[in-house]
Amino acid sequence: MRNNLSGIFTPLTTTFIDSELSIDNLLRNIRRYERRDLSGYVLFGSNGESAFLTRDEKISIVENIREHSKKLLIAGTGSDSIKETISLTNEAAEKGADIALIITPSFFKSEMKHHTFINYYKAVAESVMIPVIIYNVPKFTDVNIESETVIKLAEHPNIIGLKDSTENPSRISEIVANVPESFKVLVGTASVLYPGLAAGAVGGILALADIAPDQCLDIYNFFKEKKFDEALEIQNRMIPVNRAVTSKFGVAGLKAAMDLLGYYGGLPRLPLEPLNEAQSIELKIILKHASLIE
Repeated sequence: MRNNLSGIFTPLTTTFIDSELSIDNLLRNIRRYERRDLSGYVLFGSNGESAFLTRDEKISIVENIREHSKKLLIAGTGSDSIKETISLTNEAAEKGADIALIITPSFFKSEMKHHTFINYYKAVAESVMIPVIIYNVPKFTDVNIESETVIKLAEHPNIIGLKDSTENPSRISEIVANVPESFKVLVGTASVLYPGLAAGAVGGILALADIAPDQCLDIYNFFKEKKFDEALEIQNRMIPVNRAVTSKFGVAGLKAAMDLLGYYGGLPRLPLEPLNEAQSIELKIILKHASLIE
């Protein structure tokens, strides 16, 4: 593993031109991110529009980013199918992925209970070549993996962490207090980066880091240096921005913000639609109020 699982990770957006994958623009963004002290990248996660990508596109993304970065690469290789998850994870590992981010299965929601998750994650963890991070994102899956299930899974040597997107710091505290020190918890949204760190998280996988990596790193570093007032000031200033590029405007808003800040955002892939004019104006106002653009 190239780095420790701590710090700030950018969940890369997937760059398209006319709905076709644009590796050139993806690498253009990577060149800018490489100048920051980011711990690594998440490839084809939720913000990477994973649900709309083909397997070949996912593998191409891993190959190309690995050629241009030595940072930790976390690949979003999970699906409801254990067989497909194992297959894609191992192929991604062969192309350079360091860790697999495995989203909770969710199609048969009523059946997704403690023992189901135990069976799923153990089967995956025992058959893949790289370590596994559990990805809990009820906003998209309508499934929440319980703390007791995470604590049990943390006993497995190849399950090394949790990305938790519930915005619930008390849940992080409960998990951190009951898992081995080697098992790490990452917050899944910048809205709770500061309280998440206070609860025991070791960093975050943050959509906000796509457009404001320096601010995310400042929150993290100020907290580590016990400069809590400085960290909290940036945290509070970034909350409206984070809301805009996640829950309010989604991937389309995140990509529009990237365009405004000099990255390549471009359009989301259909069936997602770009922002309308009113939304674009509102987004600009939010970014101005946060001093991210003039």
